Amino acid sequence: MIFLQLFYTFFKIGLFSFGGGYGMLSVIQGEVVTKYGWLTHTEFTDIVAVSQMTPGPIGINSATYVGFTAVANAGYSEPWAIAGSLLASFSVMLPSFILMLLISKFLMRYRKHPSVEMVFSIIRPVVVGLLASAALLLMNSANFGDPTTQPLQFTISLLLFLFAFTGLKRWHLSPILLIIICGTISGLIYSFI
Repeated sequence: MIFLQLFYTFFKIGLFSFGGGYGMLSVIQGEVVTKYGWLTHTEFTDIVAVSQMTPGPIGINSATYVGFTAVANAGYSEPWAIAGSLLASFSVMLPSFILMLLISKFLMRYRKHPSVEMVFSIIRPVVVGLLASAALLLMNSANFGDPTTQPLQFTISLLLFLFAFTGLKRWHLSPILLIIICGTISGLIYSFI
């Protein structure tokens, strides 16, 4: 039953999530953590972190890891968990593949049509909202620590976040370089604590 639920869930996520992988994160979290309870908030946060560090689109990477973890947490063996990861990955990509085939056939012909322009004017704010939701999703106690019970971890996490944000927006540093710098700094800090 979990395989059918995985296919349906990730097909629906792939079909209705706009804005790329980061836009999908809040939808994935709502489905796999809140609705089905396949993962805890901490497991989902860990999966997002691993998905960001591994090559490939974050939405597909998240689907792969969620599929594996959900099937493994349901008590299936590792080969079935691998099948779950493949199914979730395929399911999240399938709608995009189908839509791109359809859109490529008709969009070039009708892209200046008022109805098409209206649809895109509606989709743009939705994408911004999904990306903002993904950013807020990652600003939780699993990533930053709790300011009341873990003030040091919260302060360090907040300072690293501000450094990374400033480095990206003001100094135009490479995201890979920022990951390495922040990982090194946090590793050094936490090795001495």
